[in-house]
Amino acid sequence: MAPNPAKAVLILGATSDVSRATALAFARRRWTVRLAGRSLPELQREAADISARTGSQVTIHQFDVLDMGSFVAFVDAFPDLPDVVMSAVGLLGKQPRAQIDLDHAREIMRTNYEGPSLILGLFAERFAARGGGSIVGISSVAGIRGRGSNYVYGSAKAGLAAFLSGLRNRLAINGSNVHVMTVTPGFIRTRMTSDMRLPPVLTAVPAELGEAILKGLDRRKDVIYVRSIWCFLTLIIRLIPEWFFKQLKL
Repeated sequence: MAPNPAKAVLILGATSDVSRATALAFARRRWTVRLAGRSLPELQREAADISARTGSQVTIHQFDVLDMGSFVAFVDAFPDLPDVVMSAVGLLGKQPRAQIDLDHAREIMRTNYEGPSLILGLFAERFAARGGGSIVGISSVAGIRGRGSNYVYGSAKAGLAAFLSGLRNRLAINGSNVHVMTVTPGFIRTRMTSDMRLPPVLTAVPAELGEAILKGLDRRKDVIYVRSIWCFLTLIIRLIPEWFFKQLKL
């Protein structure tokens, strides 16, 4: 079966474990996959592997989420807009370092919030003008509530979630056909979390996330969790009184 040229997905930050799994999920459905990131050699290796495994067309594109002055030119370089744009850009960083190193804190904030929000907002405007499309942003359960152990990263992810929520609501009010979906994965076993002790029942693998994103797009969901237990847990986290939350020392 030949690739379906009518459907294309652009994945920003495409060299992560999550991006690879999501790209494979789309490619297996015969979508054209566009991988964007900073390292062209890494992107080329990913593209060759995904194409060999699925037979779908995979292209690569240079993109740096911190080079915000290049965003308009990056979008304009596509002869045709994709049907879906997903940001999987992320930098966990080191909380202790971020407390004393302002450059490191700024890099975490700009990578997880400022850059993804601006590029997704730009694509959303182009989609609205075209008459449709889907925006997908990957947030984090760390953004549900600030915790002492990773509040710089968590605050940036909270900002992204708030941006996507506001974007979704504005487009709905305007009667736009643009779908905006926030992904709150919960714990994912990736290279970024390889040194963490994560509870198995709460921890998904990247392939689960890829399938959850496709299912969410099919159903035009606003917010999705990879494992449904996180929907219940995030509600509990939000309801804990602040005085008690401080005592948990999370």
